[in-house]
Amino acid sequence: MVRLFSQVWSENRYRGVLKIMRQRYMSLCFSAAAVGMSLAAYENSSANATAAAPDAVRAQAREIFAQVIGIESSIGTGKVPVVAKYLAERFKAGGFPAADIHILPLGETASLVVRYRGNGSGGRPIAFIAHMDVVTAKRSDWQRDPYHLTEEDGFFYGRGTSDVKQEVALLTTTFLRLKAEGFVPTRDLIIAFSGDEETAQATARDLVTTHRDLVDAEFALNGDGGGGVLSEGMAKPLIFYVQGAEKSSAQFLLTTHNPGGHSSQPRPDNAIYELADALKAVQGYEFPVMWNEWTVGDFKAASVVNKGPLGDAMSRFAADPGNATAAAEIAKTSAFIGRIRTTCVATMLVGGHAENALPQSATATVNCRIFPGTSPADVQNTLQGLVGPKVEVKQGYDALVSNASPMRADVMSAVAKAVQASSPGVPVVPTQAAYATDGAVYRNAGIPTYGVGGVFVMNSEEFSHGLNERIRVNEFYKALAYWDVLIKALAG
Repeated sequence: MVRLFSQVWSENRYRGVLKIMRQRYMSLCFSAAAVGMSLAAYENSSANATAAAPDAVRAQAREIFAQVIGIESSIGTGKVPVVAKYLAERFKAGGFPAADIHILPLGETASLVVRYRGNGSGGRPIAFIAHMDVVTAKRSDWQRDPYHLTEEDGFFYGRGTSDVKQEVALLTTTFLRLKAEGFVPTRDLIIAFSGDEETAQATARDLVTTHRDLVDAEFALNGDGGGGVLSEGMAKPLIFYVQGAEKSSAQFLLTTHNPGGHSSQPRPDNAIYELADALKAVQGYEFPVMWNEWTVGDFKAASVVNKGPLGDAMSRFAADPGNATAAAEIAKTSAFIGRIRTTCVATMLVGGHAENALPQSATATVNCRIFPGTSPADVQNTLQGLVGPKVEVKQGYDALVSNASPMRADVMSAVAKAVQASSPGVPVVPTQAAYATDGAVYRNAGIPTYGVGGVFVMNSEEFSHGLNERIRVNEFYKALAYWDVLIKALAG
């Protein structure tokens, strides 16, 4: 993929904002009433809560977490390989053969692949993905050093504590713990940590293409997606999301051209006016309603706690996604419109070259969030048809499109069992993300991927990509039990 750096950076900053919006969405949908909600699909997962991870495992997890947070692995620093080297050394010390540990450099960054050999009786491997890079943090803006793990008032602070070095530390620790216990999985387990998810995602693409033999799996579990939500105030585990699909982001540049001239001699055709007409056409268009099993399941759960017209519409849509009246009611709430269709919105404008000259060109940037199953070419053709032949429509950068992963009963059941072990009574609900992660790269490459990050976060404490990023200490340690049970449920 070839993109200008500014485009890459802007896209991923926006992606971070959408992660925060996802948490806001969760808070709209689910109140304390959801704690008692049960879903029939998971009634067979009534595992008793397991004992907390041993003190030695907790200490190991904290040490690894502190080390990786302490490495400033943001773009331009060249420090991702340092994270990879540190983790590789931990795996070697933990008994993993050097032949099964691979640091794969790519430009200034790198990826890390570690294979935990199984006995082969359980089928093809499972990949566990996360990323070692973080968004840049300006030290002078933070209350604490962002590149030092600070434990204070029940929180871990630092850049990457929630996106997503916590999952890097948890997965690493869990692999080491299982190895030390002599656990032999029924299938190979593969850790695949990428090195530039927050920017170009080139390392993930490199893994699924150049190094496909190292990461090829029946499916992948993504620590950078899904996850649990805590209730406001009480901080009680409320609901857990399994994310099986992601919308993709595409940039389209709409440009008008004109011979221009002196501003004292206006002409009937004007590049800015023509662009304005084109944008009004885009504004007035609604893409077709779409759905999949992830969004239908999400709306079914959300309808239980949303009262009034919105909740009724969600229930009717979940029962009959072809219900246009229900879809129209859902679309009235901006937090949900992206879950029922592709959306396109104008985000930037550039036009003209002088105050006293007729504009020779005008360009608008239109950002589209594409529903799985729709191609960027189809969206471009739709936009071109809306704005007419006088407006040029070009794609700004290559969009990464991936279809929804099939909902697997074994994955959903195992996640429900793991959640019951760490946070008893919490329902597990399917969802589709409005943002993109490396999971989209894996899905695009034919590896079904499921976002199952193990840490619960309160929406008002979600500061991924922002200042004073943090997670709760007890939720970090609880996730050790979650990952231990999840892995054993799928490969034990």
